[in-house]
This record gives sequence, structure tokens and C-alpha cells, in this order.
Amino acid sequence: MILHEKIAAQLPEWRARVTKLVKEKGEVIVDKVSIGQVYGGMRDIKSLVTDISFVDPATGIKFRGMSIPEVLEKLPKPEGATIPYVGALFYLLLIGEVPTKAEAEAVEAEWAKRAKVPAYVYDVLRAMPKDTHPMVLFSQAVLALEGTSEFARRYKEGMKKDVYWEPTLEDALNLTAKLPVIAAFIYHLKYGDGKEPEYDPKADFGANFARMMGVKDKGYEDLSRLYFILHSDHESGNVSAHATHLVGSALSDAYYAFSAGLNGLAGPLHGLANQECLGWLISVRDQFGGVPSREDLYKFAWDTLNSGKVIPGYGHAVLRVTDPRFTAQLDYAKQHFPEDTLVRIAELVYDVVPQVLKEQGKAKNPAPNVDAISGTLQYYYGVREFDFYTVLFGVGRGLGVMANLVWARALGQPIERPKSVTTAMLEEAAAKAE
Repeated sequence: MILHEKIAAQLPEWRARVTKLVKEKGEVIVDKVSIGQVYGGMRDIKSLVTDISFVDPATGIKFRGMSIPEVLEKLPKPEGATIPYVGALFYLLLIGEVPTKAEAEAVEAEWAKRAKVPAYVYDVLRAMPKDTHPMVLFSQAVLALEGTSEFARRYKEGMKKDVYWEPTLEDALNLTAKLPVIAAFIYHLKYGDGKEPEYDPKADFGANFARMMGVKDKGYEDLSRLYFILHSDHESGNVSAHATHLVGSALSDAYYAFSAGLNGLAGPLHGLANQECLGWLISVRDQFGGVPSREDLYKFAWDTLNSGKVIPGYGHAVLRVTDPRFTAQLDYAKQHFPEDTLVRIAELVYDVVPQVLKEQGKAKNPAPNVDAISGTLQYYYGVREFDFYTVLFGVGRGLGVMANLVWARALGQPIERPKSVTTAMLEEAAAKAE
């Protein structure tokens, strides 16, 4: 398998590099930790390592050093498509190189071979109460697959640590192959006829998802590719990535680890933001019967803030510029359906709201993030069930966290175990500092 061969070829150099760094420079101080950081959710503490992606506050997310525009331009695309293969992005995350079209298609072919979901997984989901949230179903389905884990089987049989990554790669491929199928089934189970989707081995990951969802517009195939690429990874400190890494660091297999990551993604402060953003845009549309004037939107934004609420989708914990993932989606919408009411409102909000937030003076970054428009694009293509949007996020996020898990196993990253302190200790330290 091409991914296995490529990683195996890189590993000796990578292992030597990490071993030398820890052995010779392990006492080097990288960052100091403040009391505010200890109590503030470990914000900005440099204590995780990932070479898969990095968020530059000034330029945005980089996948293996490549910006979003570079990724969208340089990765190979299916015939007639404007957005790259999702398999090309997964190859990039795992290998650190831009694949050829043949290499990207080799990843897509691996997924096609592994996409069949066991019947018992569908049975588990059907047995859940009808009002179960889609994210509960998604996490439950992933956990139900744990019995198929190659890593769990090989670990039980006994294997050397330096090959832990090999069955983890198998699990990563098996899991990511099934995610779009499971997601589409959950959609039909919750909102349709409950049919079991079928993966077409002749079509790519993005096209398969669009077709399994039952969206007839061909444009949704490209949007699916774009959505999964943009939501794949965002360093390893965000909740879904960190939860996956934390659980995986205990040598729990990919299914246990990703189920934990999905449970974190389901939180209102993480994966639910996209539906809140769309809800706010719809409230603007309903308030004004369409696209408001700039002056009306300016007042509406201030009214939102003055009522004690926030304007969702604006501001970011790390970025200090417009999120390039937002830009990529806005550009896509303007190219494909520029006259759509919600797209026009989103564009107007982008023009007005940063100014309002600057005037208010509370937001460190008044620019939009990825969530400010992602739901709008789904809404245009008829996927209008808000509770399902985080499942879409989860399909994409699986790509990044699985790439990270493979490399964590390959480089022998240890179990995560930070040290805690008491409030009295912090008070004592503060007194001494004075």
C-alpha cells in the first residue's frame, strides 16, 4: 500500500530527529506558563507536537506547510472538478508531500475497498431512540466499529512498539473510509427513509458523499470535497483533535480515540458554532425580508451585542486575520451561486460586523472564522437540518486526527499526563513574585 511504503521510508530519519532533539535539547525552555494560562484552559501553552498542521496567527492554517490557497491549487483534482480529491489531502497530511494524481487515486481506491459498513452498525443506530442527536449516533457508530480494530487485535497478540503505527494506519484507513457512509446513513435515518447508502468504487470520496446524501446538484460534490478538506485539521490543541490524541496516547485504538474526539466536537463551544452562525444570518434575512441595507445591518449587529449576545462566527482563539477557510468558502459561493440571499447577507456581514466589533473593542480578532459561512453553503444545496452540520464537520475532522494518530504511534509519543497544582500553590507563587 502506497501510504504504508511512504511512511516506512520516512520513519528512520524522523525517529532519529526526535530522539536527538529530546536527548540533547530536552532541558531547553520553550515557553513560560502564567497563572492566567493555568486557569484559562491552557491557552497558548506550547506542550503538543504535530507536523500535520499549524495555525499561523497572521496567515491562517497550514497543512504540512501549505496554505489553503496552495492546497486548493496544487493538489490533484478529479476530472471536471474544481476542488481536489479528498484522498489527495489525506496523502498530504500523512506523507508531507503533494501527491501525483495516481497517488491520490490510490488513496481513493483504498477507501473504496474499505467503505462497507457492517450490518450490525446500522442495527445499533436503528435501535437508538428516534430523537437521538445525530452526533450521538455518529459517535456510537464509530465506537461500534471498535471490534474491527487491527491495532487492538495486533496488540493483544503481541507486537513491538516500533510497528504500532502499521495497524494504526490500517484502522485510520478503515475508519475514514466508512465515515461518509455512516454520516449519510444517519442523515437518511433521521430525516428520510433510513436507506443504507452504497459507496460507488468508481467515484471519489467527495462525489460519493454527495450522491449518498441524495443531493442531485453536481456542485455539491465539489462542495463536499472543499468542506472536508477545510475542516480536516487545525493543529492538535482544539478539543476534538486534543481529545483524540489524549485517548490515543493511552494506546486506545483509533475507534475509541475518535469517538472521544467526536464527543468533544459536539460541544457548543466547538462544533456547534456553524449552525449558530447560519441561524443568525437567517434571523437577519427574516428581520428585513431579504438582504438589508448596510445601515440596517450595522444597527442590527449593535442590537445583538447590546442585548448581551455575541455575533457568532466572528473572532478566533489563534487567528488575527480573516480565516482563509472562510475566504475559500465565500469565494466558492460567489462563483457558484452569488445571487443567493444568504450568501449576499454573509458577504455584507463580512463588510459590516468587523467594524462593529472594532468599535465595541472587546474582540481581539473581529474577522470571520470558518463557521461564519459553512452552514450557508450546506443550506443552499438543501441540507438544512442544523443538528446534522456537526456530523459533516466530524467526517472532515477524522482525516486530520487520524493522520496525527498514525504519526504519534510512529514516533512513540508517550501517554499524556500533565501535572496539576493547587490554588494555594498559585497564590503562594504570586505572593513570592510580588
